[in-house]
Amino acid sequence: MTARQADVVLVGGGVMSATLGMMLRQLDPSLDIVMVERLDHVAHESTDGWNNAGTGHAGYCELNYTPETDDGDVQIERALNINASFELSLQFWSYLVERKILPEPSRFINPTPHESFVWGEKDVAFLRKRHEKLSKHHLFREMEYTESADTLREWMPLVMSNRDPGQPIAATRVKHGSDVDFGSLTRSMVNYLKDQPNFELLLNHPVRTLAQRDNGRWKVRVKDENTGEIKKIEAGFVFLGAGGGALPLLQKSEIEESKGYGGFPVSGQWLVCQKPEVVERHHAKVYGKAPMGAPPMSVPHLDTRIINGEPALLFGPFAGFTTKFLKQGSVFDLFSSVRSGNIVPMMQVGKGNMDLTRYLIKEVFQSHTARIESLRNFFPDAQEQNWKLQTAGQRVQIIKKSADGRGKLEFGTEIVAARDGSLAALLGASPGASTAVSAMVDVLERCFSDRLKAPEWQERIRELIPSYGCSLVDDAELLDTVRRRTLSTLGLNRLKKEVEETA
Repeated sequence: MTARQADVVLVGGGVMSATLGMMLRQLDPSLDIVMVERLDHVAHESTDGWNNAGTGHAGYCELNYTPETDDGDVQIERALNINASFELSLQFWSYLVERKILPEPSRFINPTPHESFVWGEKDVAFLRKRHEKLSKHHLFREMEYTESADTLREWMPLVMSNRDPGQPIAATRVKHGSDVDFGSLTRSMVNYLKDQPNFELLLNHPVRTLAQRDNGRWKVRVKDENTGEIKKIEAGFVFLGAGGGALPLLQKSEIEESKGYGGFPVSGQWLVCQKPEVVERHHAKVYGKAPMGAPPMSVPHLDTRIINGEPALLFGPFAGFTTKFLKQGSVFDLFSSVRSGNIVPMMQVGKGNMDLTRYLIKEVFQSHTARIESLRNFFPDAQEQNWKLQTAGQRVQIIKKSADGRGKLEFGTEIVAARDGSLAALLGASPGASTAVSAMVDVLERCFSDRLKAPEWQERIRELIPSYGCSLVDDAELLDTVRRRTLSTLGLNRLKKEVEETA
């Protein structure tokens, strides 16, 4: 059997692989790229609009990105870094829109204010301090704060409907937040790539084996589920961007850097409302504080979404537990991922996270009525018959050894790359898709470092991402320049009413 020769193999048809494929195509159009996807179409697992939060995660409203310390201080460093990372995504998408590579921006991104809402004296004090610290930084200087019920009725009418007037409340708002349909974005990028030379998309082709040859190239065996045929692909570089499926594939690679990693799968569900008279009254992403013991992906929010052009309201997510690593995976995924090198960290994480375990069990057995009661913390007048339950996507949180050798559960994302730069994998969940461009820049710097240092690639990557190589956390003037461009290009500097008036 003759192997198909390629420069790059992208495993998985989600936003990560599509972003890396698009960046490589812009940097060097001569690269021969093959994308393999186990399902019959792309963007159907974690990237699908119904399987992720759709928030352009910029740290504006997600309170778990600014934890409170034991002495009452608020740490903002993670929010600053996530915000700067999302700005890279906005720059890259703006480049693609300006060159007509992506469609009109409203097909995949829409202006949606990002708001945080809390109640109770303790949480109000936390949000006040959070705003004080964040708004002093140039990345967050547009953030507004209020404890006024009248103002809040303008910002979030559903949230304020029939609310107890004696309850202490507070909120922050950033007007230029965004709702992103990552499924539509990914399909647009892959459709463009399919029309380019030296690019091949193989659907219904799960990876069966992955091994590195003596010459450093990777031999990838995939199965054509339509015919049963086994195909061989050889490539100098392989990227594993398969969502929850990335960890098992990374283990198959047997690179030294993969040793010790494990995964903890967490599922999710949404309450969904598509009743027009309800949906039209809410235009924001309103985030609250996560319950004690809940994973960060379970931070509750009442969420305006536009998925495949259709508006909806989502509330949740409600966490659950399954041993699957993918929504369309196997119940044996967790067990088959256990190795001699990760079993101790996985057992230690299980023992040390009993609060999380109890929380997940409680969520699994929660009734529909109980979920509606949780919704009423955000929307007091919510009617049970207007909301249906929908299963969201799977997330696999990272388990790895900490510095002291014990097991540690991580809730972020991480790039694992082979020492020779021939293979990289993206593991983890939040903030995920929103920082895809930042994550793929990391892949380029670690796996294409020699080429990225060359003058022609340096020039090209600064066209794709004008702030590349500079710190938006430190450079306020540069932020002003790039943000002015991206908000205008992507239409994020207009609120819903303004959009409707110019439509």
